[in-house]
Amino acid sequence: MKLSLPLLLLCALSLSTSLPAQTAPWKWQHALVPDVGMDLDAAQVIHVTSLASKGKGTLRDSLKVPGPKIVVFDVAGVIDLEMKGIEIKEPQVYIAGQTAPAPGITLIKGGLSIEANQVVLQHLHVRPGDAGQPKKSGWQPDGITTSGGPADVWIDHCSVTWSLDEGISASTYKSPTGEPAQRIFIRNCIIAESLNDATHEEGPHSKGTLVLDGTQHVAIAGNLYSSNVERNPVFKLNTSGVVVNNVIANPGQRAIHASVPTAETANLPRAKIAVVGNAVFFGEKSKRSARAIFEGTADGYFKDNEGYDWFGQPLDLLRAPFPTLEQPPVWPEGLKALGTTAAIWQVTRFAGARPAERDAIDRRIVEQAFGGTARVIDSQEEVGGYPKIEPVTHVVEVPEKKRTEWLEKLAAEVIYGPEGKPKARSSTP
Repeated sequence: MKLSLPLLLLCALSLSTSLPAQTAPWKWQHALVPDVGMDLDAAQVIHVTSLASKGKGTLRDSLKVPGPKIVVFDVAGVIDLEMKGIEIKEPQVYIAGQTAPAPGITLIKGGLSIEANQVVLQHLHVRPGDAGQPKKSGWQPDGITTSGGPADVWIDHCSVTWSLDEGISASTYKSPTGEPAQRIFIRNCIIAESLNDATHEEGPHSKGTLVLDGTQHVAIAGNLYSSNVERNPVFKLNTSGVVVNNVIANPGQRAIHASVPTAETANLPRAKIAVVGNAVFFGEKSKRSARAIFEGTADGYFKDNEGYDWFGQPLDLLRAPFPTLEQPPVWPEGLKALGTTAAIWQVTRFAGARPAERDAIDRRIVEQAFGGTARVIDSQEEVGGYPKIEPVTHVVEVPEKKRTEWLEKLAAEVIYGPEGKPKARSSTP
């Protein structure tokens, strides 16, 4: 049968709308300033000049400005969110915490929810805490989370402590498009001391990172997890990603794990994950019966992971053995895993916000994680309470061009020190 041109066009349109959306490549980036497809030279520059929770010049109001933007900080100190988290709903935003003067920006009594595509979040301290609320009162913010169905999100060199749900999570909660959140990168962060017996409505609830709701292609690399009871991290069913070169210290119940299908979820695929080059160090009160680096089941690939209990005895790789894969089921293009010794050194030196000038909280967490004295806590008051920082101001002068290089220079200074990143040594004498 010969089809008319209108009918051919109708058939083509029907076919195109029935096809799944094309997925962009999943690529790892080693650059200090990740490229999410945003033209930084063309973006508007928004200056944060106030440490108030809301109003003119605040971080909250800056993120409401439509259009591609770089958010820079003319002030350093503590932003009390007053128990109202910040939602990032506008796409193409680069939040450059490295532009703040020392000691940088700390958010307390609230967290950040990323609900837009092409977001970079760097060099912030996020410390929700219990806000003085009663136990089981229902105050339960994450530190940083994705929500909806965002794609191409980098949470990089951030320090998140004292959350009441997860420290940093990747979620597809209520995606407006029906597409899952995807290409989420959690890189070089400190995720520690999520409060346990505190204000979460369920009671004890100390969690590190949750990947859920079908979220795909999540890269969790180079982070320090310390003193979170569970989810260090956890992948739920029908998710995918990699867990590479992280250090997990003093887990309460378990370290890395993935969900096991139940009778109600038997129709969902198991998580597709690659777990490579991680180090796990049990604390004195870590659950001794766990005795494993990984718990649960997955379509999983495992290589070069090391773990030790409180007495220095090696941990099993799997708590309950299951068939593992010979090749990673997923892997971001360009990611090269380090050995565990190199990973431990990288995390020790360079994880968290502004590691060249770590604040007292991060210094304590790192020292306790590697010194064997880390512990699970129920309130920030057990470890000195919310930080008190005298505000510091300066005026950020943003160049018209070559902003990527400018941001990289500032990032290198707060990561490596005033001289920035040293040049690579030649392999020849």
